[in-house]
Amino acid sequence: MTHVELKAALTVFGFSEHDRLSMAHIKRRQRELSKRYHPDRLGEVQQMQDLNEAAAILFAYLRNYHFSFSEEEFYRQNPDEQLRMQFAHDPLWGVP
Repeated sequence: MTHVELKAALTVFGFSEHDRLSMAHIKRRQRELSKRYHPDRLGEVQQMQDLNEAAAILFAYLRNYHFSFSEEEFYRQNPDEQLRMQFAHDPLWGVP
């Protein structure tokens, strides 16, 4: 897979390369688009094929993606927890 193919797959789903997506986001969007493009619902066969190819590319990318479990990455993805940890012991904001 090339980056151009990955960007094209994101475009089919209506996403951009700057979106922060989870597997759940992609699966939810795939279901939405499958309902819209399915030939039984007057969709075109080519649209459904394009969607399936794009899904295969995105899922292959996610299967091979290396995730970081560092503290920095954890707090970047969980900003509420970062704020709680930052202000937990503050006399004004923290728990007494």
